[in-house]
Amino acid sequence: MASGKIIKNVVEYIVKEIVEDTKSVKVDVADSDDENITIEVRTSPDDMGRVIGKRGRVARAIRTVAQAAADEEGLNSSVEFID
Repeated sequence: MASGKIIKNVVEYIVKEIVEDTKSVKVDVADSDDENITIEVRTSPDDMGRVIGKRGRVARAIRTVAQAAADEEGLNSSVEFID
């Protein structure tokens, strides 16, 4: 069974590079099975806007990179930003 560890690490790295308060970043595997994985991202309220970006562009880019990482593990990924 694929673990999704690569995806979690990739998303965590990207988010930590974007935010100012890296200690507040929490990236968790919320749900996972043989085909799908859901990653939840939490940051401080001040940094959430940076992570989502204008019109969600940064969030969309993070989801795209996460899916590329998921492809390596044979999974479908979804990334949720929790405030």
